[in-house]
Amino acid sequence: MTLNIQVVVDCKKPHDLADWWAQTLEWSVEPQDEAFIRSMIEQGYATEDQSIIHNGKLVWAEGCAIIPAGDTTPTTGRRILFQTDPNEKTVKNRVHWDVRLDGRDKDVVRKELEARGAKHLWTASQGPHEWHTMADPEGNEFCIS
Repeated sequence: MTLNIQVVVDCKKPHDLADWWAQTLEWSVEPQDEAFIRSMIEQGYATEDQSIIHNGKLVWAEGCAIIPAGDTTPTTGRRILFQTDPNEKTVKNRVHWDVRLDGRDKDVVRKELEARGAKHLWTASQGPHEWHTMADPEGNEFCIS
């Protein structure tokens, strides 16, 4: 049996952060089923306040996921879920991800990300390899190299 993993990010605004990361990684925001959400509300399994309108669509308020662009197989496990946590981030992440730039200039990418709300935290190196540690718009650390 093969196991898959989903990365989950706690954040204040899951839909906004999912949009930001989908654009950054050139992934897609996973579609949510408006008819299913309405059905759950109508049947009493959910309430209106558990949904919101985001980008003109009815979605669950508490979470939003992104998947690789063109990924039509939901069982691949390649998914990042952003879920609501009202608490402010207070310490360095114990887990972060590295965005591999596949030959793109890391300084150019750094400037592009900063223009979209990311923050450069520091630059580090090990031997000939150098990377930038960044923070997304909600302060979650990630590296680009």
